[in-house]
Amino acid sequence: MAMGEITRAFAFVLRVLMITSLIIFSQLATSVPIYDESQALIALKAGLNDPLMHLADWKLANGTSPPCQWTGVTCGNLSTVVSLNLSNMNLSGVVSSELGSLKNLVNISLDRNNFTGELPAELVTLSQLQYLNVSTNSFSFGLPSNFFQLHLLQVLDCFNNFFSGPLPPDLWRILTLQHVSLGGNYFNGSIPLEYGRFSNLKYLGLNGNSLTGSIPAELGNLTELRELYMGYFNNFTSRIPASFGNLTNLIRLDMANCGLLGSIPPELGNLGQLDTMFLMLNALEGPIPAQLGNLVSLKSLDLSYNNLTGVIPSTLIYLQKLELMSLMNNQLEGTIPDFLSDLANLEVLYLWKNKLTGTIPENLGQNLNLTLLDLSSNFLTGSIPKDLCAGQKLQWLILLENQLTGPIPESLGRCESLTKIRLGGNSLSGPIPLGLLSLPNINMVEIQNNQVSGSIPSEIIDALLLSYLDFSHNNLSSKLPESIGNLPGIMSFFIAGNHFSGSIPPQICDMPNLNKLDLSGNSFSGNIPPEIANCKKLGLLDMSHNSLTGSIPSEMEYIPDLYFLNLSHNQLSGPIPSQFANLQTLSIFDFSYNNLSGPIPPFDSYNVSVFEGNPLLCGGLLPQACPNATHGHRSKGVNSNLLAWLVGASFSAALMVLMAGMSCFFRKYRSQIYKYFHRESIIRPWKLTAFQRLDFSATEVLDCLDEDNIIGRGGAGTVYKGVMPSGEIVAVKRLAGEGKGASHDHGFSAEIQTLGKIRHRNIVRLLGCCSNHETNLLVYEYMPNGSLGEVLHSKEQSVSLDWDTRCNIAIQAAHGLCYLHHDCSPLIVHRDVKSNNILLDSTLHAHVADFGLAKLFQDTDKTESMSSIAGSYGYIAPEYAYTLKVNEKSDIYSFGVVLMELLTGKRPIEAEFGDGVDIVQWVRREIQTKDGILDLLDPRMGVVGIPLQEVMLVLRVALLCSSDLPVDRPTMRDVVQMLADVKPKRKGSSLGDSRELAELVGLKDDELHQVLVCV
Repeated sequence: MAMGEITRAFAFVLRVLMITSLIIFSQLATSVPIYDESQALIALKAGLNDPLMHLADWKLANGTSPPCQWTGVTCGNLSTVVSLNLSNMNLSGVVSSELGSLKNLVNISLDRNNFTGELPAELVTLSQLQYLNVSTNSFSFGLPSNFFQLHLLQVLDCFNNFFSGPLPPDLWRILTLQHVSLGGNYFNGSIPLEYGRFSNLKYLGLNGNSLTGSIPAELGNLTELRELYMGYFNNFTSRIPASFGNLTNLIRLDMANCGLLGSIPPELGNLGQLDTMFLMLNALEGPIPAQLGNLVSLKSLDLSYNNLTGVIPSTLIYLQKLELMSLMNNQLEGTIPDFLSDLANLEVLYLWKNKLTGTIPENLGQNLNLTLLDLSSNFLTGSIPKDLCAGQKLQWLILLENQLTGPIPESLGRCESLTKIRLGGNSLSGPIPLGLLSLPNINMVEIQNNQVSGSIPSEIIDALLLSYLDFSHNNLSSKLPESIGNLPGIMSFFIAGNHFSGSIPPQICDMPNLNKLDLSGNSFSGNIPPEIANCKKLGLLDMSHNSLTGSIPSEMEYIPDLYFLNLSHNQLSGPIPSQFANLQTLSIFDFSYNNLSGPIPPFDSYNVSVFEGNPLLCGGLLPQACPNATHGHRSKGVNSNLLAWLVGASFSAALMVLMAGMSCFFRKYRSQIYKYFHRESIIRPWKLTAFQRLDFSATEVLDCLDEDNIIGRGGAGTVYKGVMPSGEIVAVKRLAGEGKGASHDHGFSAEIQTLGKIRHRNIVRLLGCCSNHETNLLVYEYMPNGSLGEVLHSKEQSVSLDWDTRCNIAIQAAHGLCYLHHDCSPLIVHRDVKSNNILLDSTLHAHVADFGLAKLFQDTDKTESMSSIAGSYGYIAPEYAYTLKVNEKSDIYSFGVVLMELLTGKRPIEAEFGDGVDIVQWVRREIQTKDGILDLLDPRMGVVGIPLQEVMLVLRVALLCSSDLPVDRPTMRDVVQMLADVKPKRKGSSLGDSRELAELVGLKDDELHQVLVCV
């Protein structure tokens, strides 16, 4: 009996072991062999470009080597691959379908690379997959239609790619999904109603697409949802569903800039856990619902840029956690509520551009956390409260364009946190408070168009960070102190329309970064100081409507970036220096109403009105011709005149012989002389850092630094052409602003390493960098056709650009900028996009140049030109004057200007546009007329036969890019997509089709209106 039980027990154990073995062997049989997984990864690598060699260890040591130790690969218990993490490795290429062979994958992270093409359809065979992140690449087309077969998937992140077509309607069938991010793509059509059936969804991101239609009320069924993003470039043109009030677990709601209409539903007051509500940049109307006062967890509320009316509801007093309230650019009325002073956590209050009246609450400053305050462009009266900076955290105080009176509070002179104070366009009086201009962080002071009196406090010499100062049109008087030149950071200095007197101190141009100087409408007397030529970065100079005497200093020809010069309505005498005609940047000037005489310089183009009021001026387009040289009458002085002539002629001849000899000597020994005068930068050893295989050394790069090899100069430095011993031609840029004694590079090496790793067909390749810690040389690939600016604007047209070539250049340059903005981590803002920084190779393909260099200059603490820091004149976005900062939206504005250059063939600033008018304003004005589009096109590309639709599309992109508001400008990805659509639109219509053109430009409410709607 006992033996039988033992036998049965043994048989049972044996059966269990057999079954277990069968299960294990079955599992092993269904899994992918290690060798096959290694081969699949090798096949995946074969389709990729790995410039930084992250996947160098992906190689087969022997036939059975598992890949578990390879970079980015994680294996499970059975040594099968369960995770593949290739995030942020600068990889590019196409993801192989072999990825589908890794059957046990649970986690795939391919984000922040440069992958292109489609996602392999084999992904749907990965039955174990729970996490898929392919964000920030360039995947295109639609998602695989049978994605819903991934039954265990929890996270699907496809953000920031090029996916298009409709949203996949069957995603809801993946019941395990908790995180779906499809934003930043080109999905179109409406949101599927089925998306209301996600049962476990906590995150839904549909923002940044091209979705239309109505927002489904069914999304209100997603009661587990915690984050909902639907804004930016979608255009729903619908109301916010009242059912969104059911999303009681929602923490973040972002529906900005997506075409919302109607009123804000009061049901949103049910979202008690909400901490962020962004509804700005829509067409919402009606009052702000009082029920929003129930959102007691709210920290950020932005309802700006809508059409909201009524008053600010008193119930918002209950939002005690609120840190940001932005209601600007609406039509709100009434007064600013006193209860805003009781919101103890409020840091940012933006009420700009409404219809608010009454006074600024006296206790607003008792909120000790207040940091940014903008109440400008309302109808506020009364005085500025004296305790606005009681918490010593106030950084921005912007009260522009109101009806404020009284003095500027003295307490602001003790607000050490202040960085910007903008009080222009009021009726403020009294003196400038003591201490205001010497605050340790102040960089912008605007008090223009008030009644401020007194003098500029002498303490201004301590304003070390001040970069923008505007005291125009006040009652300030006295002389300018000589110490005014001690402002190291000042870039814009405006004191027009005051009562300043005395002479202009020569020290005014000791300010190393000064680029805009307006002294007009005062009582300055005396001569224009010749030291004005020391202002090497000066672009705008206005000294009109003063009492200046003497001659115009000829030294002013050495101001290389001067584009605006107004010396009118003074008492200047003598000639206009002929050298002014050599200033290539000078496009707007006015010498009228002085006592000038002699011939006018041979300017390229001008209006004769800029010379009127000077009866002794002659030549050019003026009605009075210059007299011929006078023939002296024979008199007893003739012999002395003849003797003087002979002496002068002899001296001139001797001087010419001497100069010829020196010229021969210099030509013969130029290289030695050049190197001698640059010996300080040659003494120390040079290091060549290569970013790819190079066939030359630092010595051979240095040999390029010859005057004969110079091919360009700019604010960033001097560029030389160099031919290496192998025959390779390179461009060598010697960076400006460097000198003896630099002990370290302030991060230059690290930054240049980043730029050296960038690879894109439309970006000039940085081959290497030479440095001896005193001088830096950048070595680039050489572009034989120079810059787009040279080709478009040079008097000698060596290269002609037809319409197709210009379209291609626009598309290629857009691709280059798109790469910098979207595919680099971190993103690179160019900061100086202009036609001169778009270079053309031998086939006229465009390459963006000088990217990232502005940041390098800024980081090295060296003073650089305006073009290095914040753009070049004519390309600078309008918000620069407001923020003094540039970002990717500033690049996009500049690119819009480049597109207008391509269309018109004109520079960003031309005299024919009129005073103060740039190419953007001129184009907007021209297209208002029936023949305006024909008139603005560059005739050199052959107007007849150009496809009409293409012109209109490129013009529309240019106008969108150059919108006044940054939020109205598209991203570079959108620009690329819009320009890519240009050629497919070609249907045979051309600018020779006059009837179609007349219909197009003649209808103000048709397509032309669509072009203008955003500008």
